[in-house]
Amino acid sequence: MLPGVGVFGTGRTVRVLVPLLQAEGFPVQAVWGRTQEEAESLAHELDIPFSTSQSDDVLLHPDVHLVCIHTPPPHTRQIAVKALGIGKNVISEQAATWTDACKMVTAARYYPQLMSIMGNALRFLPAFVLMKRLLGEGYCGTLQVCEARVYGGSLLSQSYGWAWEELMGGGGLHTVGSCIIDLVSHLTGVRAVRVHGMLRTFVRQGGTGGGGIRSVTADDYACFQLLMGGGVVCSVTLNFNLPGANLHEVMLVGSSGRLIARGTELYGQRSGMQEEELLLSDSGAGSEAGPAVRGLVAMVTQLRLSFQAQEDRRSWARSPVSMAASFEDGLYVQTVVDAIKRSNRTGEWESVEVKTQEVDPNHNHHNIAK
Repeated sequence: MLPGVGVFGTGRTVRVLVPLLQAEGFPVQAVWGRTQEEAESLAHELDIPFSTSQSDDVLLHPDVHLVCIHTPPPHTRQIAVKALGIGKNVISEQAATWTDACKMVTAARYYPQLMSIMGNALRFLPAFVLMKRLLGEGYCGTLQVCEARVYGGSLLSQSYGWAWEELMGGGGLHTVGSCIIDLVSHLTGVRAVRVHGMLRTFVRQGGTGGGGIRSVTADDYACFQLLMGGGVVCSVTLNFNLPGANLHEVMLVGSSGRLIARGTELYGQRSGMQEEELLLSDSGAGSEAGPAVRGLVAMVTQLRLSFQAQEDRRSWARSPVSMAASFEDGLYVQTVVDAIKRSNRTGEWESVEVKTQEVDPNHNHHNIAK
C-alpha cells in the first residue's frame, strides 16, 4: 500500500505535484498553507481531505507517512528535520542556508531507514537519464566541457515575498541554478572544486500596491563557471529577464562527441558524423510541458515503484529513486551556491569545500514554528 502524503505549500509546483501523486495512487491526505484560507482553497480545488495553516497538524496526521516540502526556503529545514524525527519520509526543496542544509544532513544520517531526498526532478527527466547512460557508455569519449543555459521570464512573485530576497533563498541562482549545479554533478559523476561567478539584479524594485515600492535583492541574472574534478569545465548562464522565452539547454562535450538536451529532447553528434535524434518528445498528453514538469512526472512514477518494492529491499539506495539527490547532495549544492556568491563579491575564483556542521540530531525536532 502506498503511503499517505502530506504536502507543504500552495504554489504552482504543488498544483502540478498533487494530481500526479493522486494519479499514481498516492492518497494525498493533508495540505499546509501559509494561511487557513490558502490551505482550504487548495484542498477544495485538488480534493484533499484535510487542510491547515499549522505545521504540526500535517506532521502528526496519523495517515501521513510521506512529507513533500514546497515552502519558502527559510521554513524547509525545520519541517524536514522534525518530519524525520517523528518517522516520516521526506522529499524536500533546497534549504535557505548552509547551516540549514547541515542540519538536514545530520537528521538524514540519524534516520537512514527513512527516505530523505531532494526534489530536483531534472534528474528523472528521460532525456537526462539517457544522457547519463550514454555518457557512461563512452558516447562522448573523455568528457571535457559542460555548458548550460536557462532563459525565461521573471521569477518574482506578484506581491512582495521571499522570492524578492536573496537572504531568504530568492533569485535565479538559488531556485534554478541549484538544480543545474546538482544535475551537472549527477550527469558527470564529479563535483566542483573551484567556482567563479557573477550575479546581477536588473529588476531592482517592484510592487505598487498598499505596501508601496519594495526593493529586490534577489538575482535575475547569473553567469558562473565550475572547475570540476578530473578537469571538466562547466559554464552556466541563467537569465530571467526574457518574457516569453523558454530555453533550457544542457550540452556535454567530449573528445569524440557531444550530447545536447534541448528542453525535453536529446540530440547527439559523434566525431565525423551528423547530429542524430536520440530522444524526442512524444505527442501525448502533457507533451508541451517543460523539463521540470516532465521530470516531476517521471519522479512520481519512480516514487511509486520504490514504495511498492519496499518490502523486497532494506535500503532506499537500491530503490527506483536511488537516482534522486540526497540531503548530502543538497549540502554540496548549497556550498557551491555560497561559493558563487563569494566570488561575485570578491571577483576571484573561490574553492568549494563541503563540510558538515555537527549538530545534535534531536535538536529542534519538537521546536518547529507553526
